Amino acid sequence: MDTTAARMHEAEQRISDIEEKLMENNEAEKKRETKAKEDDLRIREISDPLKRNNIRIIGVPEEEEREIGVKGLHEQIIVENFPNLGKDTDIKIQEAQRSPIRFNKNRPSTRHIIVKFTKYSSKERIMKVRILKAAREKKTVTYKESPVGLSADFSAETLQVRKEWQDIFNVLNQKNMQPRILYPARLSFKIEGEIKSFPDKQKLKEFVTTKPALQEILRGTL
Repeated sequence: MDTTAARMHEAEQRISDIEEKLMENNEAEKKRETKAKEDDLRIREISDPLKRNNIRIIGVPEEEEREIGVKGLHEQIIVENFPNLGKDTDIKIQEAQRSPIRFNKNRPSTRHIIVKFTKYSSKERIMKVRILKAAREKKTVTYKESPVGLSADFSAETLQVRKEWQDIFNVLNQKNMQPRILYPARLSFKIEGEIKSFPDKQKLKEFVTTKPALQEILRGTL
């Protein structure tokens, strides 16, 4: 009996040790995830303001900017799509480059062009807003009659966060809840006559628990 009891005690102790180790591992994993999120946030806070005076052009064929220059390419897109903006688009471009810089022949799509304006005064800021707003309203922007995209430029971390909102955005849009992705990556929408905004999915989850109807709408997306 004493031997059996000793073995049972030893087995229970081993199980307890394993469970304790698992708890420690879980806590360590949570800390790593929290630190990774904090690091991403710090990168976004530093990087995004540096990119605020940039415009990202998507879908222009490789080497096209070498033929007419970046300014000529930018002007042609504006004239082709937004002629009403006229001469107000005469803003100075500091530099432009493909992203990523190195071309990969196996890459299925063209690299984006990042256009950086010389300064970010009220004139440049207003014009950038007008260009991006006009692009959203037009929905289909073209270069030499081929579809291209215009968007604000963000860090890779912020782009990922904005992308993660997409499924929720689409569901809310289908329900006419006027969703928007605010700078740099906040989701806002209208509910019960009020505009609510959320910096991340965790905050949205906490809010959803207080709104059964919204919880049903977003079922499967959170």
